[in-house]
Amino acid sequence: QVQLVESGGGLVQPGGSLRLSCAVPKFTLEHSAIGWFRQAPGKEREAVLCITRAGSSTTYTNSVKGRFTISRDNAKNTVTLQMNNLKPEDTAIYYCATRFIQCSDNWGSFASWGQGTQVTVSS
Repeated sequence: QVQLVESGGGLVQPGGSLRLSCAVPKFTLEHSAIGWFRQAPGKEREAVLCITRAGSSTTYTNSVKGRFTISRDNAKNTVTLQMNNLKPEDTAIYYCATRFIQCSDNWGSFASWGQGTQVTVSS
């Protein structure tokens, strides 16, 4: 089982920013697309963004377009989710996950997951 480790969550005021990191084993990162998902209390898990091995990204949640970006640093074996202008509705547990080569918004098709990191947006 591949182990992913998320970090960077916390409490932030509306309008603030957070940067989430996902540490991925090198071999896995070289062969995988990495997706960020989130799950709010009482809601289904949803795909947020995903990035391919080549660095091409897709945003799956319309509400984060223009505010969230995803990037990968193959030298540091990390994938970063930069979240700006955060809103209370962004409050959720955020997870990163791996999928062989291609991105998808289907969380069931992702093979390995991190433990999640809590993001709370509140004044």
